[in-house]
Amino acid sequence: MEHILTQTLQTRKLLLDFLDTIAFEDLMQVPKGFNNNIYWNIAHVVATQQLLIYNLSGVDMLLPEAFIEAYRKGTKPKALVDAAEIELVKEALFSTIEQTKADVEAGTFTNYNPYTTSAGVTISNLAQAMSYNLYHEGLHFGSVLALKRAIQTERVAS
Repeated sequence: MEHILTQTLQTRKLLLDFLDTIAFEDLMQVPKGFNNNIYWNIAHVVATQQLLIYNLSGVDMLLPEAFIEAYRKGTKPKALVDAAEIELVKEALFSTIEQTKADVEAGTFTNYNPYTTSAGVTISNLAQAMSYNLYHEGLHFGSVLALKRAIQTERVAS
């Protein structure tokens, strides 16, 4: 599981780079043909990790319930996001994975409630959840890349 957490941290470093280098307006833009934005995708991976690892293990999540509810599967980008929330996400990209590593080492996760994802994958234990989470984060990393390209294309076309 340590290797999966290391890979997850690397993906999250790349996601942080988007938050640090893309203009706020572009982070929040929903290009034509898309239903979300770059910021939503990044916040969504943070929220989903908490749901897949902590919630389905019956362990208290590390982030506020309101944040999880705002970015869980089936949500859409919020109209207004402030700098404080962006900073929360930047911090949570790493603090949640570091805490997950500590909790795995401490044996915190003793139960897991099986869950079938929207991709049709049934997750039955923590190791499967961590593996699926890495896959999920990779999907959303790809979405961020596509959104970034679409925003650049729209800018050139206008």
